[in-house]
Amino acid sequence: MLGALDPTLIIALGCTLTLAAMIGLVVSAVSSPAERRYKRRLREVAARKGGAVAASRVAARSLSRRETSTPIMDQLARWMPRRDILKLRLARTGRDITIGQFALATLVVLLVVGLAMKLFVGLAFGSSAMIGVFAAIALPHLAIGRMGDRRVTRFIALFPDAIDLMVRALRSGLPISEAIVNASQEIADPVGAEFRTVEAGMRLGRELEVLLWDIAKRIDAPEYKFFIIALSVQRETGGNLAETLANLADMLRRRRTMRQKARAMASEARASTGILGSLPGLVTGILSMTSPSYIMTLFHDPRGIVLVAIAVAMLVGGIGIMVRMAKFDI
Repeated sequence: MLGALDPTLIIALGCTLTLAAMIGLVVSAVSSPAERRYKRRLREVAARKGGAVAASRVAARSLSRRETSTPIMDQLARWMPRRDILKLRLARTGRDITIGQFALATLVVLLVVGLAMKLFVGLAFGSSAMIGVFAAIALPHLAIGRMGDRRVTRFIALFPDAIDLMVRALRSGLPISEAIVNASQEIADPVGAEFRTVEAGMRLGRELEVLLWDIAKRIDAPEYKFFIIALSVQRETGGNLAETLANLADMLRRRRTMRQKARAMASEARASTGILGSLPGLVTGILSMTSPSYIMTLFHDPRGIVLVAIAVAMLVGGIGIMVRMAKFDI
């Protein structure tokens, strides 16, 4: 297929991928040193429990097996890279989405976008295929990420209330395992749904701490990991667990308040990012309706395709940098 494409189009695709890789390296290089130190310390704490997690890996696989509605796509999707990370992202949504269903959605997006660019916009086959591949790679991952982020946000909003329920149960004389079970029955989803998996796992004889770290793989939030680390420290050193969890709930509420204040202060930067990022697409759409013969030359001429590829890469990089600048880690 590559031999049938125009050499200029191949060069444009190569320039786009190179610029995207460079932008990704720049964004990762400017990440916060405090964030890197936090992740390193978190890995050190999690490594202490690596033996227990490895011992329960077989039981975790047996618990996670379920029937799928797309067995053929599941077999064909074995070629997909980084399947373990994709499984965690799908599990983070809280829905029964298999890798086969995700691969099927990717294929559908590829065909729909590619045919739409070819039939309705009138682009060449190479340009339509390139846009279709980009949409098939980006849109399903963006949708899965958005669904997962919403679920984690709801979890964090309800988590301090769940800790308060555990504190009341601990002060009444119940152990922490029973406190978690009671909280799972009283609190709404997704906190209740995740803690009910802990209850089911304990009935099968699995350790509480291992089950909590299994949830941390799906709920990748510092607030929840603070909770697990507090339980681990209390188990090793002793102390008043109810008082510790009460302080943790208060800290999480203050942390949420600070995050909301920071979000309000960065609202102007986010609005500027949205306006500036939408202007190129808006202008292109208007020109496509008012002067199609003028704007379509940019997509049919090989030099125009190179310019569009460079412009898209620069636009994505600029939006990523502005989003990074307007994001505060608290």
